Amino acid sequence: MREMLAVTAAIMGAGLGDSVALITDGRFSGATRGLMVGHVAPEAAAGGPIAALREGDVITIDVEGRKLQVDVPDEELRARLATWQVPPSRYASGVMAKYARLVSCASVGAVTG
Repeated sequence: MREMLAVTAAIMGAGLGDSVALITDGRFSGATRGLMVGHVAPEAAAGGPIAALREGDVITIDVEGRKLQVDVPDEELRARLATWQVPPSRYASGVMAKYARLVSCASVGAVTG
């Protein structure tokens, strides 16, 4: 779960805080401002729904209703996920490779077994 402070600071620094929202499986610090939706799980790297999104997809954020809606037909999302492949690990050996192999999704605690 990458920390998103640099990304959110770039959005705010570009003057886009009132017109851009960030939806991510990353995490936020207390310094984040603007409309940001984080900790989306299961994560894209685990084949979660965010992995199926493409440039130009319309996403509706209902803050009061606490809902996200992707305006892409369910069968299209299923087709995209059916062709999705696990991204290769950045680490072939060492402690980070072991961690990447063993860690669970954030939705179940991001713990190792």
